[in-house]
Amino acid sequence: MNRYILKGGTILTFDSSHPVLEQAEILIDDGYILQIGSEKSFPDEVCERIDVEGKIIMPGLINAHHHFYSTFVTGLGKAAPAKNFNAVLENLWWRLDKKLLSEDNYYSALISILSSIRKGTTTIIDHHASPFAVKGSLSQIAKAVQETGIKASLCYEVSDRDGDKIAQEGIEENYNWIKNCQNNPNPYLKGLFGLHSAFTLSDKTLSIVADKVRELNCGIHIHTAEAESDEKYNLEHYGKRVVERLSDFNLLNNKSILAHCVHLSPKELILVAEKGAAIVTNPQSNLNNAVGIADVCKMTELGVTVGIGTDAMTNNMLEEVRVGIWAQHLKQNDPSRGFVELASALVFNNPLIAQKYWGAKFGTINEGSPADIIVVDYIPHTPFNEETWMGHLIYGISQANVEATICQGKILMWNGELLLDIDEQEVKAKARELAEKLWDRF
Repeated sequence: MNRYILKGGTILTFDSSHPVLEQAEILIDDGYILQIGSEKSFPDEVCERIDVEGKIIMPGLINAHHHFYSTFVTGLGKAAPAKNFNAVLENLWWRLDKKLLSEDNYYSALISILSSIRKGTTTIIDHHASPFAVKGSLSQIAKAVQETGIKASLCYEVSDRDGDKIAQEGIEENYNWIKNCQNNPNPYLKGLFGLHSAFTLSDKTLSIVADKVRELNCGIHIHTAEAESDEKYNLEHYGKRVVERLSDFNLLNNKSILAHCVHLSPKELILVAEKGAAIVTNPQSNLNNAVGIADVCKMTELGVTVGIGTDAMTNNMLEEVRVGIWAQHLKQNDPSRGFVELASALVFNNPLIAQKYWGAKFGTINEGSPADIIVVDYIPHTPFNEETWMGHLIYGISQANVEATICQGKILMWNGELLLDIDEQEVKAKARELAEKLWDRF
């Protein structure tokens, strides 16, 4: 079904110039929104008309920082208790990623994507690590992306923590993946140059990466000052704060994503804004790891584009943004602050970030936008208009069921049922088998 009309619903466009469209119809053709008109705008169109009367139509959600491989941690209780963030890395994540095999990379991505489709996410910016299964790891994840029909930007996290050989493999994996994306462009897969964090990267490695980034004209995707220990390490060993060090290697540009940024100074935030890089906050992860609450209000005041991701704590973007709002109330010690900043991170800034890789109008419902759309079963019980829609999104729509998920015009889920050529139960059975073996190796 390449050409069809969605009719009867109320549209949230995620475009501030016209955020709500009542009783509009969307003509979709060959994966894109060809035209949006008022009710009965296309009487002569000979194509299927899908009635979503009484539903909310809105753009597919974007997760701007995620880790597919974290899927296999659900229920794992083997990690020793951690009293600080570095211990979390050493006791859990750096033990886990060393044990990942190629098949784990594929199935963990597949499980996470299927859950994301059910929650209305159609685009994921992922950050991968499997130090003893580096080569081809991004292609394995890409296979899961292509089989499920969503969109993703992939990268491999380069780090010196496992030695020079594995660091070089990570550099090559990023380089080859980005080259492949550039040489074989398609609307589903993109690439960034992944880095773990400045405290696990030597100047030598950063210099090599900087040359590759310049050659590829790409951005980086890096964890930045997630914990205060990142800043302390860089000051003690290099005499510079994290963002200053990255900037000295010309690694900050308008395609770069800095995840977390809980402990950046105002000077660093200004530098991020000047370079045009984006910050992606991950509130649930930061609270879970007790590293602090990013000052999203200050970031916004200083002109930084702030998006939001889940860091794999959830596949539910609306859950994530709600937690982010409550956390920002606490950070500001003011329940009137943080709502607009966090809601805007999801509905306006995540699209802006994704547009750097996928092009204009991505993440919105406009004529010419990719047809990445979700349908939510939500009937407002209070006035719903251009002044109130954001409150409905956070307090009402977030609690409703996503009934349909469409990506590039293809219907991936309808009436809550996945319409993919994938046996979900079989996939989950295989995932349990692989997870058990992974846990044994762990």
